[in-house]
Amino acid sequence: MAGQDLEVEIVGSGPDLVLLHSLLTDRTSYAALVDRLKNRRRLVLFNMPGFGSSPRAEPLAGYADRIVEAFDALGLPPETDVLGNGLGGFVGLTMALRHGERFNRLVLIGSAIAFPEAGRATFRAMADKAESIGMAPLADAAMLRMFPQDYIDANPAVIEDRKQVFVAIDPQVFAAACRSLAALDLAPDLDRITNPVLVVVGEHDSATGSSLGHELAARLPDGQVIELAGAGHAPHMQAPDALVRAMAPFLGLG
Repeated sequence: MAGQDLEVEIVGSGPDLVLLHSLLTDRTSYAALVDRLKNRRRLVLFNMPGFGSSPRAEPLAGYADRIVEAFDALGLPPETDVLGNGLGGFVGLTMALRHGERFNRLVLIGSAIAFPEAGRATFRAMADKAESIGMAPLADAAMLRMFPQDYIDANPAVIEDRKQVFVAIDPQVFAAACRSLAALDLAPDLDRITNPVLVVVGEHDSATGSSLGHELAARLPDGQVIELAGAGHAPHMQAPDALVRAMAPFLGLG
């Protein structure tokens, strides 16, 4: 689309809602959410820099800046809302710090202020492995970060599809994003975020951890939190109806 170079899909009608995907997938992860919201919202789905055909940028600030440039090119108004999962949530928080006036409400799924050392070490190890042996050997572990084991066992077709998306991610892009998340610490800057924020926590989120989401919401100037029972890191795929119900009051979905 003229004026911006990120791969983007726009679906539906109504107030604008931008969807930002996680480290482990791409914009197609939001298909179930799109089906449920397209009659109430105009949904703007980016493949973030380096994913799909979107050109690379430096995470996380470069991702945030590139997406806001796309906002301008697409004519998205400041009333636009943003939803991000995992990496997409951290990009949303970075957008709020750098360009908070360009959008309204922010929904974060599986986000945190910073990762504990064990989580940082996992990201560093994933980065090293992606660069040395590629994405395919990491696929099973990636699925366990996204979904609880019972969901994996009950949905083999979904898991196979998600594995195919995961192994197609550029290993260098993946590694750079992993190292950025390993180094992340938003604690000194959270009080500068003025956007209203809803933090959605999955009870069984093994990628982020539910306690980290509660801590984030408590530290935000205008934050609230809701926990989804039984959900993992990706409730928009695992439990989209429950996610829509949880978000409806905050986003005014009606």
